[in-house]
Amino acid sequence: MIELATRVRLHRRVWIVSFDVLAWVCAFVSAALLRLLGVSQVPWLAVVLCGLASGVVFVLLGRLFRLHQGRARMASLDEMILLGLVALPTGVLVFLVNLAGHWIPRSVPLGATIAFVVIAAWGRATWKRLIERGFEVHAPDGSRVLIVGAGEGGYDLIRSMLHDPERHWQPVGFLDDDPQKRHRRIRGVPVLGTTKQLAEVVQKMDADTVVIAIPSAHAAFIRDVSERAAAAGVDVKVLPPTAGLLSEVGIRDIRDINLTDVLGRHQLDTDLASIAHYLEGRRVLVTGAGGSIGSVLVQQIHAFNPARLYLLDRDESALHAVQLALSGRALLDSDDVILCDIRDEAAVLDVFRSTRPDVVFHAAALKHLPMLQRYPAEAVKTNIRGTANVLEAARAVGVERFVNISTDKAADPSSVLGYSKRIAEMLTAGYADGPGVFLSVRFGNVLGSRGSVLTSFAKQIHEGGPVTVTHPDVTRYFMTIEEACQLVVQAAAIGSAGEALVLDMGEPVRILDVANQLIRQDGGKAKIEFTGLRPGEKMHEDLFGEGEPRDVRPEHPMVSHVPVPAVSRRSTDEIAVSGPPESIVDELLAFCQRVPGADRHVSATSRPSP
Repeated sequence: MIELATRVRLHRRVWIVSFDVLAWVCAFVSAALLRLLGVSQVPWLAVVLCGLASGVVFVLLGRLFRLHQGRARMASLDEMILLGLVALPTGVLVFLVNLAGHWIPRSVPLGATIAFVVIAAWGRATWKRLIERGFEVHAPDGSRVLIVGAGEGGYDLIRSMLHDPERHWQPVGFLDDDPQKRHRRIRGVPVLGTTKQLAEVVQKMDADTVVIAIPSAHAAFIRDVSERAAAAGVDVKVLPPTAGLLSEVGIRDIRDINLTDVLGRHQLDTDLASIAHYLEGRRVLVTGAGGSIGSVLVQQIHAFNPARLYLLDRDESALHAVQLALSGRALLDSDDVILCDIRDEAAVLDVFRSTRPDVVFHAAALKHLPMLQRYPAEAVKTNIRGTANVLEAARAVGVERFVNISTDKAADPSSVLGYSKRIAEMLTAGYADGPGVFLSVRFGNVLGSRGSVLTSFAKQIHEGGPVTVTHPDVTRYFMTIEEACQLVVQAAAIGSAGEALVLDMGEPVRILDVANQLIRQDGGKAKIEFTGLRPGEKMHEDLFGEGEPRDVRPEHPMVSHVPVPAVSRRSTDEIAVSGPPESIVDELLAFCQRVPGADRHVSATSRPSP
């Protein structure tokens, strides 16, 4: 069959034209027999000549639509539409000519037109199916796969599996929750049940892998299928989201399920044109450039061809790593790599005066909540006074755009980290009354950042457990590190002075679900241990403070704009950096509570344990 198909393909146009002409003759013969109800009553010569004439007219009209020149794929919906568009005027023209000469009954040309479309469509579909069966490779030794989703993604995946010469996969059935697909077969592979019957079908078909072939599947659906598959003892794989696919899906798109699939993040659709407008050819400085956020942020900014990109950090090893990742070399001898601590006001000002940046992304901060609870003075020195130093230097050299990277813990803060980042937001707003756009960006936990819960869980699982979770009901917002940086970059393009921009992060996720998913991926051996909430930690985080508007989205459907009350640097300089930790915590709490328009329900439960 494959050899025959190859020969036919070499002379495809001749064969198709010949088939269509023959189809017209057969259509006229069929229509005449149905009309006259007897072989002896049919004017055979006139019928055959009309069929041949119709075939010639059809071929000539078909040239206008490139019907036989490969405009549409064989037996596709597009080709069926073209068949109808060309067949209809052909039948009408032959009907009108016959009406004048009356060689055959008047109804025959109309009936023959309908019959031709049926014959031509059926012939094309049959030929395509025969060819496909010839190319299909059945793999009795391949991995026995149960596919979830009998839609377009499942169809493309089955086709790719059956055409795979390496025979890695053997599709044995579909699962689909749509009752309309209960009896469907795709390339001979049947729909065997719903996702609720996964364990039963896995056992019946002896499947060893489940593939979720629904690129648009929601996180809750993926979690449910993953849990059922884990209980049935089979691997789970997925297709990437629709946004990540350039064309039809195939076996190369299949990948292991990951935490992002389970969390169900919505990707932020960045306006690349607006980003390029303010970054291309400009001088850009990133503080904390060696950190997990800063290093990815630097790579994204670099793609927009800034005139200069300055990397500032107090960690020389981190600067070495980010320069190596950015340029493939890390001699640390160029002017764009700057070793500086943002606590040093004079040094920061000297850096800004020498680099004269147009755009600043402020990512330098202390961020580990338990550590800052014990040493609140360090949070004041870095997150508050360090931020004030960077803001003052930016104002001194006329920075056009300044983006302060904040956190969801700044909304109704209950920890030293939250207090310090909330005050940093208010400080940034305090510089919004002059030239330049000064704003903040607020988001939740970042997957893959240093010290994140994902990193901690992975290490604990690797060591055999236990995996420590503070509370079975604690929830957090999550986003990927790439998406976090994407939001930061876009913020400078769409934000207004004095605002905090907040990403719509979907529904919060239970930390326990994250831990269980990672444990399942590793084989399900590690145990979970609950340790209790630490001082300053909330059961549930919120992206908005009390009284802040939650749905003001004038620029982007996934980004909310929140006004932030402004404070001056002079007022924050009064916050103590010496004395007992609990007194510093009280002072931070009091500062947040007394600022007009600030959070009215700031918690006082974040004092460090004695």
